[in-house]
Amino acid sequence: MSNGKEIMDRVLYEIKKAVVGKEEVAGKILMALTAGGHVLLDDIPGVGKTTLALSFSKALSLDYKRLQFTPDVTPSDITGFMMYNKKSGEFEYNTGAILCNLFLADEINRTSAKTQSALLEVMEEGRFTVEGETRQVPQPFIVIATQNPIGSIGTQQLPESQLDRFMICLSMGYPTPEELSVIMKQRRVDNPLDKINSILSKEDILNMRKEAAEIFVHDAIYDYVSALSTKSREFDMVSLGLSPRGSMALIRMTKARAYLSGRDFAIPDDVQNCFGDVAVHRLLLSTKAKVGGVTAAQIAKDILSQVEVPQISEELLMGEHVES
Repeated sequence: MSNGKEIMDRVLYEIKKAVVGKEEVAGKILMALTAGGHVLLDDIPGVGKTTLALSFSKALSLDYKRLQFTPDVTPSDITGFMMYNKKSGEFEYNTGAILCNLFLADEINRTSAKTQSALLEVMEEGRFTVEGETRQVPQPFIVIATQNPIGSIGTQQLPESQLDRFMICLSMGYPTPEELSVIMKQRRVDNPLDKINSILSKEDILNMRKEAAEIFVHDAIYDYVSALSTKSREFDMVSLGLSPRGSMALIRMTKARAYLSGRDFAIPDDVQNCFGDVAVHRLLLSTKAKVGGVTAAQIAKDILSQVEVPQISEELLMGEHVES
């Protein structure tokens, strides 16, 4: 098995050349990529989301495309369309933006529900159909979608069923004053993106996914994830908790974090570290929570604090992993 910790360190080293002070966010995106999931960045414009996506495409040798989602974007802009060629006398397929390895869907909540659905169908199925012909997206494939905070001009809330397709939801936030000074100085002469080296191939990423999927997960950790999911549905300030898809996403992120930490087995801390990112966009808050100004992130922390953590040592996990 590859040294996941070394891979994590090498990737973050390259990302830091262009993205200042967002190592935790970058690490979570790499976990989602390793777990085969998609990422939703819920944040204000101008904090570096596009730069972050471009940094990953360069460091991981991924074909990259970006589409600005405005009200006039149509499903065919994503999937492509058939056009009649007068010379050949035949209809030919015109490539859509989705045929890439890393697709940045910028401001996804500013476009129509029909266009959102077209993208989310590709995310779920890994394929799409144009004029009766089905096409596969290249592998590896990941969508990083950004959305402006709800209430911003021209935005509309994504339905819960569509939000559930994203493995994790992250927020970059503003840089600190010190980080902002570094960012401004970096761009005085050249573009820091030009300094990023490609250190992994597409085949490397596919191998990472296979190895992460083989990470050993003890029954106690499966039970822990189940208990957290159940608690999220019973919590008094939540109208809708984690779905089974959300529970499975948490397990996959848990395995990815263990792998990128250099372990062959998962520990409870892996679950705790990923729970908020997996849960925050899946929790539908009750009226009581909204009126009280309680956020989904706060509720995720409360759920973690109210569910007993399995007391299982790394030595035992390591031993059971070897025996299995």
